[in-house]
Amino acid sequence: MNFLSSKPKQIIGMTDLVDFPDLELFDVQAKVDTGAYTSALHCKDVQVKRTGLRKKLSFWLIDKTGEPARQFYSDKFSQRMIRNSFGVAELRYVITTRIVLFGRTIRAEFTLADRDQLKNPVLLGRKLLRNRFIVDVSQKNLSYQEKVTSQQLSVDSKKK
Repeated sequence: MNFLSSKPKQIIGMTDLVDFPDLELFDVQAKVDTGAYTSALHCKDVQVKRTGLRKKLSFWLIDKTGEPARQFYSDKFSQRMIRNSFGVAELRYVITTRIVLFGRTIRAEFTLADRDQLKNPVLLGRKLLRNRFIVDVSQKNLSYQEKVTSQQLSVDSKKK
């Protein structure tokens, strides 16, 4: 493998605030977890609903900022056995959606899981991190800090 031609990796901290433009969720607390292969998104009441011959996945996204839960539908979903943090295999639904980190929009898979008892509603796993990021556990909110700085520079340039 030629390391000279590969893109430099971005440093990401142990936690960050991320955006999901397709789901209209912004500044959502995420934990980086190199022990998890697949990323996870907190939701409730995940069900497959039939509309005629088509199946749609229905789920409620809970925003821990106090916003009310919102229902979403996806006709592009799958199911997969996922080993949870306790080592127990669970059958979970998986969707693909866009996440924004460091101004980059990344299409990634997220399992839908009830993370109510966990501090962070989003978990970023190795599949999303691989070949893009290096984790520095002493850092946090690096992407969010870059976003805020970029927004401030934009506001400042408009004032001139």
